[in-house]
Amino acid sequence: MLKVFVIGSGPIVIGQAAEFDYSGTQAIKALNEHGHKVILLNNNPATIMTDLDLVDTLYSEPMTVESCIEIIEAEAPDAIVLGMGGQTSLNLGIKLYDAGILEKHKIKILGTHPEDIKRAEDREIFRDEMLVIDEPVITSHSVTTLEDALVAAEKIGYPIIVRPAFTLGGFGGGICDNPEELKVIAYEGLKKSPVGQVLIEKSVYGWKEIEYEMMRDQFGNTIAVCNMENMDPVGIHTGDSIVVAPSQTLNDRQYQMLRQSAIQIVNHLNIIGGCNVQYALSPTDNRYYVIEVNPRVSRSSALASKATGYAIANIAMKIGLGFALDEIENQVTMKTKACHEPTLDYCVVKMPRWPYDKLNSSNTKLGTVMRATGEVMAIGTTFEESLLKAIRSLDMTQHDLFDLSQYKLTTEELFKKCIDKEFDRIFALAELIRRNTSDDEIHERTHIDLFFIKRLKRIIELENQLKQAKSLDELSSDQIKLIKRLGFSNMSIANIGGWPLQEVEARIALEKIVPSYRMVDTCGGEFEAYSNYLYSTYHGKNESVVSDKKKIIVIGSGPIRIGQGVEFDYSSVKALLAIRKLGYEAIMINNNPETVSTDYDLSDKLYFEPLTFEDVKAIIDLEKPHGVMLQFGGQTAIKLANKLEEAGVNLLGLSTETIDKVEDRALFYEMLDTLGIPRAAGGIAINAEMAKVSANKMGYPVLLRPSFVIGGQDMMIIRDDQALEAYFETMKTKYLKPEILVDKYLEGVELEIDALSDGVNVFIPGMMEHLDQAGVHSGDSITLYPANLTKKQTIKLYDYIESICRHLNYKGIINFQFVKYTNELYVLEVNPRASRSVPFIAKVTRTPLIYWAVGLSLGSHLNELGLTCGLMATMPYAAVKAPVFSNEKLIGIDSILGPNMLSTGESMFIGKTMTEALDKLLVADRIDLKSIRMLMHTSQTDDAKYQAAVVSKDFEHDSVKVGSNHLTKEELLDIIEKNDINLIVETNDFTSGITETGQALRQLAVERGIPVVLSPDKFSLIINHLEKGVQSVSAYALHAKAIS
Repeated sequence: MLKVFVIGSGPIVIGQAAEFDYSGTQAIKALNEHGHKVILLNNNPATIMTDLDLVDTLYSEPMTVESCIEIIEAEAPDAIVLGMGGQTSLNLGIKLYDAGILEKHKIKILGTHPEDIKRAEDREIFRDEMLVIDEPVITSHSVTTLEDALVAAEKIGYPIIVRPAFTLGGFGGGICDNPEELKVIAYEGLKKSPVGQVLIEKSVYGWKEIEYEMMRDQFGNTIAVCNMENMDPVGIHTGDSIVVAPSQTLNDRQYQMLRQSAIQIVNHLNIIGGCNVQYALSPTDNRYYVIEVNPRVSRSSALASKATGYAIANIAMKIGLGFALDEIENQVTMKTKACHEPTLDYCVVKMPRWPYDKLNSSNTKLGTVMRATGEVMAIGTTFEESLLKAIRSLDMTQHDLFDLSQYKLTTEELFKKCIDKEFDRIFALAELIRRNTSDDEIHERTHIDLFFIKRLKRIIELENQLKQAKSLDELSSDQIKLIKRLGFSNMSIANIGGWPLQEVEARIALEKIVPSYRMVDTCGGEFEAYSNYLYSTYHGKNESVVSDKKKIIVIGSGPIRIGQGVEFDYSSVKALLAIRKLGYEAIMINNNPETVSTDYDLSDKLYFEPLTFEDVKAIIDLEKPHGVMLQFGGQTAIKLANKLEEAGVNLLGLSTETIDKVEDRALFYEMLDTLGIPRAAGGIAINAEMAKVSANKMGYPVLLRPSFVIGGQDMMIIRDDQALEAYFETMKTKYLKPEILVDKYLEGVELEIDALSDGVNVFIPGMMEHLDQAGVHSGDSITLYPANLTKKQTIKLYDYIESICRHLNYKGIINFQFVKYTNELYVLEVNPRASRSVPFIAKVTRTPLIYWAVGLSLGSHLNELGLTCGLMATMPYAAVKAPVFSNEKLIGIDSILGPNMLSTGESMFIGKTMTEALDKLLVADRIDLKSIRMLMHTSQTDDAKYQAAVVSKDFEHDSVKVGSNHLTKEELLDIIEKNDINLIVETNDFTSGITETGQALRQLAVERGIPVVLSPDKFSLIINHLEKGVQSVSAYALHAKAIS
């Protein structure tokens, strides 16, 4: 048995998301399978990977070399895994290797050796290695200074691409058309690269981008697991591209040419395990260039795994342990080995999910830096079917290729959208086709292959048939069947034809058109498969074998996005495991290729499908489950409740009546008033005049928000009538009939509680407190456990929660948010589902919350689960959950904190005391308490706190105070550079409203990579820590124990 140290990827950021929870979990399962002990460093509480059911010891510490060294010295591991935690893990591993730590402690590296990793990651070395084996690379120069970058670009000729070394998601790079653009991008790239190196490369924008996912063992056995083609040409990051598998436009000679190239490359680089090779292929001949190699599992690995059914990370880990490909069994067929290349007899389409429906941005253009927060995958028989399934999987307003905003644009404006690489260009492309723009013109101006243009044209032709039919009766049976075979939903047919949805459903039923479910089997049907991994299509026979077991369906949360992250996948996974443990057949419906919930061997059956009523109901009709669970899939799943209940589906542990009572504000207020539970004054308004009356009656500031939204979308704190009128004008453009909640904004301390109820009794594992003042979205606030409450306040909170649960007869897990204001406790909101805080509180309190929640939803009582009502005893340590932002990737979005959630991930830190846990947070945020040079823009209140601290202690640090609200970026940059500023404090805008200075400071913090403090409460935390002096902290280990 080996003791193996695994380094995870840390919190989710754009470019490094849930795919590393999937790959890390797969790797750890492989280690467990072979009896090895796992020591994990990963501070992301939202993941399955950090679950103590999976690992022996968890360190939720800052992802730093210092943390790694401390863990190595404490645990004395035999081996280390570097390739399963994305760029974070890889970079930390390289630093440990270079510092001699691995050699000093005699730690074996499982997988690709650091020297070989460097040969792939170091841009200059990689180029030279490719030339050694006669693999073509684009003309480029590796540079370490801005001056050298300008010289290299002049030699190569514009346009050029800047590619920083050792970064993720294209971070710090971009395309430059002139020296002015290069100065900005190269400066950023050099700062963002951990080794201060960028590659200046000739642009081949417009060429095809092709990827090969490879697998190699230490004996040189190599296979191509999957090849994928980006629908978008080179120039858009592959994470922001529509990706198709297998490739659609390569002929056999090209496919084999690139496959042989990839085999040669991974053998030359001595890759051990999984690896991704990216190519630029000429659209006119067989010329190609090697773009890059990722010597680890990646986003593309997760996609390829789900597209083929081949468990890349699991197999890569077994290779790292010394197994050969021909010794590893294919878990899908149970007959073939891992050396057998997968065969696809279907088409897979991946579509990115961007946050621009939630966040207002001045820049939605795509390029070499990734912007998408998540992605969906769809499987179908044809490209058209898969594409339309992918679009409706995005959980946006579009159900197909029609988008009203594109319809209003001129033809030239549509072309500009495509050429400028706007995120919604697929809909602009479709609109160009509707206007009979020639295929050749679209191809020449957008560089999108004619194959894809013609496939889109086929969809538009069917749209036209629907538009031209005066009634459904005019469409023949063959026409209707073809329309369904090409992926049109009933909703799309109704919307395009202008018919009631019920009429369309009736016609489809009359024609007896139902989907078939085909199996993903890795072998194109050559061998019998045992995976029960299925997708719908209107082609061919049904392969889904329905058992006579009692079944429960869990609806997943779909793509990762701001406001609905991987926390909900954690709850879905734990629910599936609980259902199986309780003796039911567990069925999963989801469409996210990055997640653990879509791992084919986690559930008894996996349906990879859009989460729409039509798609979900078709599966329910086939499987006839005992019931369906929505409460673990976030708002995406909850939105299905009304239609499913109307259709007679048994919703376990939840009802639409309960949802309405807590989410319909009028009913919610009525319930609280009936129960005598305090709430903020509030009302509902359908126009600005109604809202103004309410706001002036209760007094500004007020909080405005629409009903039923994710992550505080469109929430805003309003301070006067003028701002209120502007808010309503904006809402008119987003909602047909805006129903806006108007609540008195209480500037107190927020509390958050996840509770379990059996309808009568309530169990609470722990109470949490938000460090940031009320008004900051709970997902963006620093969360503390345990909450700082008096015994009287704790009893009152419990009584309020018990009263609400009894009134609702609620059975399962439920989330409460309160505000502590002027010594009173007010209910802010109640969420009848698993919330984003569940993974954190479950891990901190060492409780199987979701297992218990499933039992309660199925009718068990607390005492039957071994639980007593009341608040569980507090753990002997403190914990902090902190938001993590991707501001540097979201250009044009102001990062000011408020009620609209902005964070993409979270981290968790544990200490013997709250001070120790918070110290770790400051380390993770790169705030150097030993040598702070601070630039401050604060309100008078915040400044008073700071001045008091200055008087009480003699700090060894410098600070610059900015008083004006009208300084330009240039003036502020001058201050930053002259004073060598390493921390920006900008809290004035949070308390007083947006100013020119505040906005410019936030932008500069992102552009210059300087840590920024936007919360007055976090500012106070830093001041308090400066008063006490820098403390030494030690890593806190959570050890596994037997929990359900």
